[in-house]
Amino acid sequence: MDNKLLNEYEKPTKLHFKILYMSWAGWVFDFYDLILFSFLLMPIGKELHLSDIQLSYVLGSSLAATALGGVLFGILSDRFGRKSVLQWTILTYSIGTFLCGISSSIAILLLFRIITGLGVGGEWATGQTYISETFPAKQRGRYGAFMQTGAPFGIVLASIVGGFLENIIGWRGCFFISILPALFVTYIRKELPESDVWLARKNSSLDYSPSSNIIFKKEKNSFFILFTNKYRNLFIKCLILAIFDMSAYWFTYTWLPAYLHHERQYTLSKSAVWMLITQAGGLLGYFTFGFFADHFGRRPAYSVYSVIMALGLIMITLMWNYVANFPPLILSFMFLVGLGTGMFSGYGPLFAELFPTDIRNTAMGSAFNLARGIQFFTPVIIATIALQYGLSGGISLAALFALLTGAWIWVFPETKGKVISA
Repeated sequence: MDNKLLNEYEKPTKLHFKILYMSWAGWVFDFYDLILFSFLLMPIGKELHLSDIQLSYVLGSSLAATALGGVLFGILSDRFGRKSVLQWTILTYSIGTFLCGISSSIAILLLFRIITGLGVGGEWATGQTYISETFPAKQRGRYGAFMQTGAPFGIVLASIVGGFLENIIGWRGCFFISILPALFVTYIRKELPESDVWLARKNSSLDYSPSSNIIFKKEKNSFFILFTNKYRNLFIKCLILAIFDMSAYWFTYTWLPAYLHHERQYTLSKSAVWMLITQAGGLLGYFTFGFFADHFGRRPAYSVYSVIMALGLIMITLMWNYVANFPPLILSFMFLVGLGTGMFSGYGPLFAELFPTDIRNTAMGSAFNLARGIQFFTPVIIATIALQYGLSGGISLAALFALLTGAWIWVFPETKGKVISA
């Protein structure tokens, strides 16, 4: 390697792909740990004698904890580096999920789900920041999207473990085997370098301009920098965008397996298979979004994919009775729901291009995970709506939030191809 920053190379090298692989793997198991609980809701509730509302609070609490984790680990990453904090987040969510397997009451389960949520909240932004700072600007969108493909892989893995393996090893066993991702920490420690953009910024901190020195002196409270005059409007715009999209996602997925099982009378195994179809669409959506965004821009990409998701959602909920006699057609719309969630591939590159290195991980982690933390209310809202309108009524609201995401993106400047420097 010469003296160029990693993101100044024309094409990615072997080292780039090591960074990509480990950030991707961290996100796979991050999302697996978060979503696994959705597939184990019924056996957990049965053994611990928990109602749907109680389970909703546990599920919501883990989402709320991701908000704190995103802020906490974002600040730590901006202070101690991307590589170190990536390891810490993986250890946190792996240990938290393992401990869920020893839960004997709702209080203990709640505690361990919160620990899991903390690690889950920190990993995404750290991995995306790592990739955005090290990959070439013209290809940033597609490689940020490659990392995001870890989400459907995580759901597929959760579908397999929760939908099939649970019958063999029980829900506790499913949590126990989830300690395995912690082994990745050894590889990260030995094989990956620190972000050279972060290192360059750290080493040049004494040479800041007066205005930059103010930011550096407040680094210990860097979360509050997001609410200063310089960044407040931008951060709030990012937060609203993430809230709309997170609402679309979690209004869809928190109760979708139960929706297929309870209201459409599918077996758990068949529900899991249909979820796999959705995630096949998600995999294609995450993968293609980056290419679309790098070619046409961030804003058009969000708008197109949001409409696709909304269409699929309306057809599998409000319009179910019109397509119920045509299973291949329903599967096609399930696939479209997943394809539309490709929007999430845009957040890493977009947020990285909007914020400076000093607060990049803090801003990304805070906007993304505060939006996810607000989803604490989503499972409860859906369960409440379902009492009168069924789960389809609650899940259908996701289509509205998907369309709001596609419209709100146009309040941002176009950042396609923006160069990130120290």
